[in-house]
Amino acid sequence: MAPHDDSTAKLAEETMVAETVSKPISTVVIIIAMQTEALPLVTKFNLVEDPNSVFPKGVPWVRYYGTYKDLNINIIWPGKDPASGVDSVGTVSASLVTYASIQALQPDLIINAGTAGGFKAKGAGIGDVYVASDVAFHDRRIPIPVFDLYGVCAKRAFSTPNLLKELNLKVGKLSTGDSLDMSPIDEKSITANDATVKDMEGAAVAYVTDLLSVPTIFVKAVTDIVDGDKPTAEEFLQNLIAVTAALDQAVTRVVEFVNGKCVAEL
Repeated sequence: MAPHDDSTAKLAEETMVAETVSKPISTVVIIIAMQTEALPLVTKFNLVEDPNSVFPKGVPWVRYYGTYKDLNINIIWPGKDPASGVDSVGTVSASLVTYASIQALQPDLIINAGTAGGFKAKGAGIGDVYVASDVAFHDRRIPIPVFDLYGVCAKRAFSTPNLLKELNLKVGKLSTGDSLDMSPIDEKSITANDATVKDMEGAAVAYVTDLLSVPTIFVKAVTDIVDGDKPTAEEFLQNLIAVTAALDQAVTRVVEFVNGKCVAEL
């Protein structure tokens, strides 16, 4: 058999990509950092906890799964940190569970859902829900040419024009870091990222899904106003339950829209 030349390999790759984006979405993975955010959706979609974990032995990661209409729904929650007993928030857990979920479940689409801080200077208010148009890090500071760009790791999110039009959701740029508060140097980076919302997971999820070519939608609900008058932690805890309800409603609408469509139709 004659060896494939570069043009044959490229054609095969393009054919595979075309088939992927044109087939109906079947398996959806929803990655959520906090149990409080995850459980209402588990109930909504009538999911059950996987008794035989698809993940490596010893990790605290939890998978809830089931069928909703034409979709195989998987909600992945990183679980409780074994040492402290709190939700495993942040970029490290987010990137690990994203990679492991893609390897184990081969999803057609990932939704990273969660709460976030918002900036009133960009028009954000408590309870607003945004779909991210762009994602970037604000606390990976590497002041060396080119390494600085790698640190920010700015990426365009997967484009979903039909979803945005149909659901009338707000759109804004998302900036990610591993701290709930905002230092002056973080603020400078967030401003450079032109962010409307900030979280602790999104850009980490985006890094992995971009590497593995999995379309990803970022849905973020505002619990606190970062450039407001109230302390961030206090406002976050005060609004978490109510804003989670808005988040879950938005994610449900996204799932309803996705059902029966292919990636190219989003």
